[in-house]
Amino acid sequence: MENFFIDFFKIIGEDSQREGLKNTPNRVIKSWEQLYSGYLKNPKDILQTTFSEGSCDEMVVLKNIEFYSMCEHHILPFFGTISLGYIPDKKLIGISKLVQVVEIFSRRLQIQENLTTQIADTLMEELKPQGVMVVTEATHLCMIMQGIEKKNATLITSAVRGTFKKDARSRAEFMEHIK
Repeated sequence: MENFFIDFFKIIGEDSQREGLKNTPNRVIKSWEQLYSGYLKNPKDILQTTFSEGSCDEMVVLKNIEFYSMCEHHILPFFGTISLGYIPDKKLIGISKLVQVVEIFSRRLQIQENLTTQIADTLMEELKPQGVMVVTEATHLCMIMQGIEKKNATLITSAVRGTFKKDARSRAEFMEHIK
């Protein structure tokens, strides 16, 4: 790993022996443990603890879940919020478990489109609800710091499954909740 950082510093024109950089490789590796911790967890394991008692068949919405992820194309951060909703069919999940699913998928090299669909598909497969909808809104540093350098661009993606796909009223209700 040491050679990786020596080469990196050389490529960008930096002195790897400069005082401020001597511990940088260790700090970066330590940060990677958190930034990419999603690879060490299986979201399906998180969703095994469900509740059937008190379950409902009405929409459950959790909005504005903050997330941070890394663009797989540029290894630059993108970040924003995810709002998700599901209509249970005999299974409820604790809201902290929903946040953990978001964390697992966002703590991997990602593109926003996949992040959104991975969350929706996993919730559909594991909870078997009547429907799931996920909306992700994010700012991408690869758009801001390099390339086209558009400072105010925000990407919005959505994944719509089950009842939400079939019923415009359910979609509209979800969108009204997250407004």
